Amino acid sequence: METQKFSRRSMARMAALLTAGSSLPFYNEAALAQEAQRGVSRGAMPADAVRISSNENPLGPCPEALEAIYKIAKYGGRYQPFGETAAFIKTAAEVEGVKPSYIAPFAGSSDPLHRTTVAFTSPERSFVMGDPGYEAGARSAQFIGAKVHRIPLRKDFSHDVEAMCKADPNAGVIYICNPNNPTGTLTSRKDIEYVLANKPKGSILLLDEAYVHFSEMTPASELVAADKEVIILRTFSKAYGMAGIRAGMAIARPDLLEKMRPYGAGMLPITGLVAATASMQVKTLVAERRKINKDIREDTFEFLTAKKFTFVPSQSNKFMLEVHKPGMEVVKALAAEKIYIGRVWPIWPTHVRVSIGTQDEMNKFKTALVKVMA
Repeated sequence: METQKFSRRSMARMAALLTAGSSLPFYNEAALAQEAQRGVSRGAMPADAVRISSNENPLGPCPEALEAIYKIAKYGGRYQPFGETAAFIKTAAEVEGVKPSYIAPFAGSSDPLHRTTVAFTSPERSFVMGDPGYEAGARSAQFIGAKVHRIPLRKDFSHDVEAMCKADPNAGVIYICNPNNPTGTLTSRKDIEYVLANKPKGSILLLDEAYVHFSEMTPASELVAADKEVIILRTFSKAYGMAGIRAGMAIARPDLLEKMRPYGAGMLPITGLVAATASMQVKTLVAERRKINKDIREDTFEFLTAKKFTFVPSQSNKFMLEVHKPGMEVVKALAAEKIYIGRVWPIWPTHVRVSIGTQDEMNKFKTALVKVMA
């Protein structure tokens, strides 16, 4: 498998973007687009706003992560005072059941998402994704002139893996977010293995597991351990509650990780490294947070069902709600009530994405939703 070739100018532009702030123009674009649609910036939101728009975890970092940050902060004048990267890699490898050389730390999962897209797509090698889906990778692909194939989800809201594998015999990346963003729905391990067995020659499966810890699905790191042509993305922004701290990783064979390295030099703050390491060492944390999210999500679904709303059953910390009118009308109406939800996807113009917040936040959402939909 060979990395795609680009002009020096294209490589220089992308390397500069990725180096300067972990692909800042791409990562921030999606979040800022949501706020631009509402006409409200983060800084302009009222202090008592309910922010259920960006799939954040309102619980924040666990106590062990906060303690680790506090202890390391005074050493912030050093790059790696106590070998923080090595400790992160060692811990992650043990948790995921892979060799340390299969772990590459990043500031979240957006950075390796863009790097993988740039490394394996080109004007000749396309990017294939589900629709609706998380579009950050598609933006990177389009930036370098690669074609993007958007394949509608199946009726059960899983990825149509057969259609994705047939979309382009010259595809470079088959991208699956599992659980999917924005629907929160799952694509089965059988389907994932189908992609690995039937994807176009020379392509890779990019499996984004940013939300996997909210679901009952077993993470797919065993596929990496088996040396499959897959790159798995993980972030500590979701279940671990570290969206503003920034930590994540790519899990893949060393030869695949090596193809991502030319596109910028990633370096995590020591605060993010120690917080992530400490979080992984709390064995009960993921299960506890999964249950908290599930309980609030199911309570919300019971309410919506009782009120005759239609929604997509989710196994994540967000869901898609059918509002039977242009979705942006509801987004703006809820914003007027200080309830800030997610955006609309073009393929589903009458659906809006709602993130799961605290129980109190979701109760306020319920009240406001009934009011604006009356």
